[in-house]
Formats: sequence, C-alpha cells, structure tokens
Amino acid sequence: MSSTTRRVRVMGAMVVLIVANFMDLMDTTVVNVALPSIQAELGAGPAAVEWLVAAYTLALAATLIIGGRLGDIVGLRRVFLIGIAGFTVTSVVAAAATDAGLLVAARALQGGFAGLMVPQVLAGVQALYPPERRAPVYGVVGFITGTASVVGPVLSGVIVSTGAFGFGWRAIFMINVPIGIALFLAAIRLVPATRPGPAVRLDLPGTALVTTGVLCLILPLIEGREHGWPWWSWVLLAVGPLLLIAFAVRQRRLERAGGTPLIPLRLFADRGYRTGCMINFCFQAGLVSFFLFLTLYLQQALRLGALQSGLVWLGLSLGALAGSSIAAPLLARIGHRVMAVGAALFALSMILVGTTAGTVSHWWALAGLLTIGGIGMGLIIVPVFDVGLATVPRTDAGSASGTLTTIQQLGGSFGVAVIGVIFYTAATAAPTPATITHGLHLAVAGSVIALLLAGLTALLHRARTPADAELVAA
Repeated sequence: MSSTTRRVRVMGAMVVLIVANFMDLMDTTVVNVALPSIQAELGAGPAAVEWLVAAYTLALAATLIIGGRLGDIVGLRRVFLIGIAGFTVTSVVAAAATDAGLLVAARALQGGFAGLMVPQVLAGVQALYPPERRAPVYGVVGFITGTASVVGPVLSGVIVSTGAFGFGWRAIFMINVPIGIALFLAAIRLVPATRPGPAVRLDLPGTALVTTGVLCLILPLIEGREHGWPWWSWVLLAVGPLLLIAFAVRQRRLERAGGTPLIPLRLFADRGYRTGCMINFCFQAGLVSFFLFLTLYLQQALRLGALQSGLVWLGLSLGALAGSSIAAPLLARIGHRVMAVGAALFALSMILVGTTAGTVSHWWALAGLLTIGGIGMGLIIVPVFDVGLATVPRTDAGSASGTLTTIQQLGGSFGVAVIGVIFYTAATAAPTPATITHGLHLAVAGSVIALLLAGLTALLHRARTPADAELVAA
C-alpha cells in the first residue's frame, strides 16, 4: 500500500470515528430542547425529565470502561461495529416509545451501546497516528465535542418547531438511523482491524462493582427528592462510595497479580492523565447541568418556542468555533493555563446569564452572552484530550480513553443529579416563572463552582517530568 493510499484510508477511518463521536455527543444534548414536547405527549414528571437526560449519560458512563477494555482485547473495529449497530437499533426504539418509562429505557440502551462505540474514537487516534502527530487530531476531536454539544439543541429546536413531517420530537432519534447505517458500512471498509490484545477475561466482578456504585450515588440524588428523601436514599448514598472503594482495591490487586483490570490504576500516576480526568469531570458537571436547566428556564419561564430555545445556543456554537481556532496558538504560548482562561470565560458567561435572568428575554441577547462561554469552551475542549492522553501507553489506549470519557460522563450525570436537587427544590412542585428563575440562579451558581474547579485544576497542573515517565512505565 502506497503512503498516499494509507493516508487516505487513515483519514477515512478518522472521519467515520469522529462522525460517530459527533452523533453520540449530539444525542447527549438533543433531548434538552424537546423535553417540554416530550413531557406534554408522554406525561413525564420532574424525575422522568431528569432521567431522560441522566439515563443516557449514566449508561454511557457505566459501559465506557468495559467498551474501552474490549477494544484493547478484541480489536477496536469489532467493538465499534457492535456499538454503532446497537445504537442505531435503540434509536428506532426511542423514536417509537409510547410512554416515558419506555423512552428512558431506550435512552439507557442507547447510552450503553454508545459506551462500546465512543472509546474506539480516541483509541483510534493512538492506533492510527504516531505520538508527534496526535495533538492536532485531538484538537479536531475536541472541537467536534464542543460543536456537537451545541448543534444538538439547535437541531432539536428546528425539528420540534417544524414538526418534521408529522414526527415531532421523535425525529430527533430517527435521524440517527440513516447516519448509523452509513457509518456501519463505512467502518467495515475503512476502520482498521487492530491486533487484539492478550486473550484474557474481562473483569466482570469489577464491572458490577463500579456500575452498582455509580448507580447507588445517582439514583437517590434523582429519585430521593421526588419521594421526600426516604431511608433507602440515604443508605444508597452511604453504600455507593464503599462499592467504588472496593472496585479500586480489586483493580489494584488484579494489576499486582498480572491480570487485566478494567482500569489500570497505574494510569493515574501520570499527572497529565489525572489532570485531564479532573478537568473533564468538573467541566461536564457544570456544562451539562447548565444546558438542562437553562433550557427548562427558556421554555417554561420565558415561554420561548423550541426553535428560539435552540437558537439561544447558537452563540455558544459560534463562540466555540472562535475559541477552538485560537486554542492551539494560545496553548503553545501559555501552555495548559489556556484551559484555566477558558473555564474563567465560561464561568463569566454563566454569571451574566444568571444575573440577567428575568430581565433579558430576547433569544439573540442570551445567545450573545453565551458567545463568551463558547470561546471558553473552545479553549478547554481542544487541549484537554491531548493533555490527558499524550503519554498513555498504546497498549492501554482503549482502557485509558474509556476511563477518561467515563469520568467525563459521570461528571455530567453528577452535575445533573446534584444541581437538579437544588434547581427543583427552588422551583417547587408547582413551578411558576418566578420559582423557575430562582432555581436557575441557584443552578448557575453550582455550574460556576464546577467550572472554577476545572480552571483551578488546570492552573495547578505541572508538566510531566522524566520521573513520571518512569513511574507510568513501571
């Protein structure tokens, strides 16, 4: 194979992987604008609304680690094909849902299959490119991450407001079907069948521990408030951390015994990897919750239509485009501190939106305020993957990518759950525009704290030293 042909195939493979990543990330936010329409048709209550967002991200987080490790063991193309096929089929189920419970279940299944698909994207960068050529590709993946997050609400607003040939909100899931089929066929031809790793068994007990531990933390935060904080909610909140500690102990024992843990804990000896995980968690906790509760405010307090609500996020998209275009040169000049600047800008944008809530009601004015946040988003998402994965051994590429993305999704889930308690407590059981506005003020405060923690983590990050390299390799 000539070098030109190989470059074309590599580019084609990355296009397939990045489009799949775009589809997953867009699906994370596309539901937000359609929530009022879904509520009206399916009769979903506040808890169901939170689960429509959290079920996808939680299931995604629960399967990303196993999806990443499966990619290391059996090859990224095989796992990617299973993920994209399942994602497409469950999109059909979501589009056909007749009640909120079925839709939540379909969203959870979607997230589970996305958990098989998504880790192969970042693992593909490490498999297809040498270390010195990965940074620009990570930048592209980061930009797509931010773009998809804001294209979702705009696309959803267009679909819901136009009726989409009579399908309404169901079209936001149906659009995945032709894209999924095209990606499946293209992946068979273009995505390389990477060499499988050692023939080892997956750590199924570890999978059960981490999944159950996460559920024990998320479930009471979403359902506890709805049921008046019963005794079982406090028990689950106490048990969750214990299960996660047991998971960490098991992973350490497997690693020392020469087994294959779901998460190689030696990865966290690398400062860059730790920094990427922390920033991703805090950034997503603030971002996803801000998306959800601002969207509810736009439609339930300001009474904006689905299209106008979606267009509010256009400012964030344009800002992200601008921020992404200057992130690389700024990274070269001031290093990882560029992410701290980005976090500060995004926090400032949130504060401006929160302080003007109740007084500014034009979608274009809110879009203008969010442009500042978009610039900040671009400054975070472009370098964060390169900082987190630049020094990860290739043999752990899938597991490291899956873990990093899992932590990102857990951040979103925890943000929705924790800040959701604050928002819905303030909004009350019978929300009015005034109580929803008050809830938004408090929710914005929580999101700002999360963003400032991300910025502080970036400021405290130190460059990797030779001693770190020896520790990771050990």
